[in-house]
Amino acid sequence: MVVVSGEASRITIDTPIEFSDRLPEKVDAVIIGGGVIGVFSALYLARLGKRVLICEKGRIAGEQSSRNWGWIRQHGRDRAELPIMMQSLRLWHEADRETNGQCGVHTGGTNYLASSAPEMAALESWLDIARDHGLDTRVLSGSEVSGLFSSRVDHPWVGGTCTPSDARGEPWVAVPAVARQARAAGASIRENCAVRALDMAAGQIQGVVTENGRVACEQVVLAGGAWSSLFARRHGIDIPQLSVRATVAQTAQLTEFFAGNAVDEQLALRRRADGGYTLALADRNGFYLGPDAFRHFQAYIPLLRKSWRSIDLGARAPAGFPDAWGTPRTWAEDRESPFEGTRVLEPAPSRAETRSMIDRFVKRFPEIGPPEIRNCWAGMIDAMPDAVPIVDRVPAIAGLIVATGMSGHGFGIGPGFGRIVARMVAGEDAEHDLDRFRFTRFSDGSPLVMGPSL
Repeated sequence: MVVVSGEASRITIDTPIEFSDRLPEKVDAVIIGGGVIGVFSALYLARLGKRVLICEKGRIAGEQSSRNWGWIRQHGRDRAELPIMMQSLRLWHEADRETNGQCGVHTGGTNYLASSAPEMAALESWLDIARDHGLDTRVLSGSEVSGLFSSRVDHPWVGGTCTPSDARGEPWVAVPAVARQARAAGASIRENCAVRALDMAAGQIQGVVTENGRVACEQVVLAGGAWSSLFARRHGIDIPQLSVRATVAQTAQLTEFFAGNAVDEQLALRRRADGGYTLALADRNGFYLGPDAFRHFQAYIPLLRKSWRSIDLGARAPAGFPDAWGTPRTWAEDRESPFEGTRVLEPAPSRAETRSMIDRFVKRFPEIGPPEIRNCWAGMIDAMPDAVPIVDRVPAIAGLIVATGMSGHGFGIGPGFGRIVARMVAGEDAEHDLDRFRFTRFSDGSPLVMGPSL
């Protein structure tokens, strides 16, 4: 975490290195990637008595794990994700207590708002899932939606749905705070340490080759977010993962007029611990064209049919990005890898999207007026064709577990999947049905079942 004038600041490549533990000769498991999944996996592995090392090519939580909306929501989850998310909510509260509030977890509820009858019907279609799991989700009338805000609203919301027990966290500080807990529990963490390749013999992992040397291990967790498919492809493993760019903005301090998370068809917002609000567009993401986009096009046709209007196509991925045309797909273990060439993905935020956030905010809350934007950034969301992740062992490589493709939902559900990964490594029961997240679902002939995209 970096603090400027008493406030947390965004994590970038300029953030000073905090985690530089000595590279051990041997561990039980190496985790590739220091995002929310990798950090919680390391925490729970260390608490199970396992020797674990996180290798992060750049900074802990430097990419999407600190660039997301900060929602910790059960609301609207895929049916298979929901039990894991309910556990994750409890684990986030536990982590916040253990870090003396450094995760910024606050219960304020999640509200999905509808501007039309068809949209309202779509929101209500999820209520059966909520009831089946005993959630406190309820329907909101139009007047109840207006009552969520202390400022006058000027938008024709006809109603909505709400899960009051949902929470929010502070992405800039939460994952680094948990990483400190993991290190205190015995995990080793090293930033600026890219894993270049797996060291294998007869299809079994023997260790990893990092830019700083070799580490022996029998199990590896690939939790590299937007970089996972590039690393896997180097080892002959095909993961149909693509990445989309999402722009997010931080407002200056505003008198609190709303305390939770809310989203309608166009605009999302949440209250921040620093007194401002996080704003994002709910109907717009950027996408860069690259080799993988063409390679996996057919797998994404169902998702494109559902959401093509919300995608802004870029001509080509920027140099150094995972799916850039010039990014190597193979490299030698004794040469610099693409992960060292781009330590932290820093996509340029969309100015047009930021202007749309302000315009839409003003139309909904005219009494407040245009908010001052203090900071604006973008992140690359690792997405799967069905909008749910892969969390599974890779059949072709003994000892390799993949946990990737969180599809924009990873921050909230990170503790639950981290606990699952830790138990998988330790040979213990995962405690959840993971069939929905199996590695082979894109190649075993089973029909694609779309998950929720928000």
